[in-house]
Amino acid sequence: MSEERKFRKLGLVGGMGPESTILYYHGIVYETQKRIGRQKFPGLLIESVNVFEVLEYCQKEEYDKLTAYLLRAIENLAAGGAEFAALSANTAHIVFDELKKRSPIPLVSIVEAACEEADRRELKKIGLLGTKFTMEGIFFRKPFLEKQIEIEVPNEQEREYVNRKISEELEAGIVKDDTRRHFMDIVGRMAEEEGIEAVVLGCTELPLLFDGVSGNTEFLDTVKIHIRALVDRIIEDIVAEGRG
Repeated sequence: MSEERKFRKLGLVGGMGPESTILYYHGIVYETQKRIGRQKFPGLLIESVNVFEVLEYCQKEEYDKLTAYLLRAIENLAAGGAEFAALSANTAHIVFDELKKRSPIPLVSIVEAACEEADRRELKKIGLLGTKFTMEGIFFRKPFLEKQIEIEVPNEQEREYVNRKISEELEAGIVKDDTRRHFMDIVGRMAEEEGIEAVVLGCTELPLLFDGVSGNTEFLDTVKIHIRALVDRIIEDIVAEGRG
């Protein structure tokens, strides 16, 4: 078996949106190279879907249609040789449990990876930023609650603002300083009034806005966390062989 084949092939459902898909691709290939310590890049597949169609299904609560739409993308990745897959968006995980049941290949959850990281850091109360579907839904909270980690979200007016800026700006790769300042004001208020210890960047476009930002509150970048979990799976056979 060639050395390249020892990488487990990832299938990534991208396009949710394009900017975060770029972050995933860049992060995965270079993190893999860094971890194995050799000039090798993993093979991976990307099936790009339409983020606006995903959001429309969520808006209309047409979750059966969303499941079918994403399942087709996963099936295409499996047909192309992917050995496992991931969704490059938090919001799409609203149907993750059903996708996991029906997928022909294993799926790696961004929500579960973020929860494991919060638990590893021994966090007890965190804030959550993302689309309104992520902030208001139960799907993101569930694994955290099981580990007795409280999740707080912005107030209704702030949620509307966060959701609008993600949809109108960040999905298109637009990053504005005044938007960043307003988001930081929201985080600061939540830390002061609600006692959050950290903030989960629960939308894969949010790292564009928070890149390089520092403060008194920790940030859990779900893109970076997910990438680490995916690279763990990509190099799993190589690591196991090295230990053998």
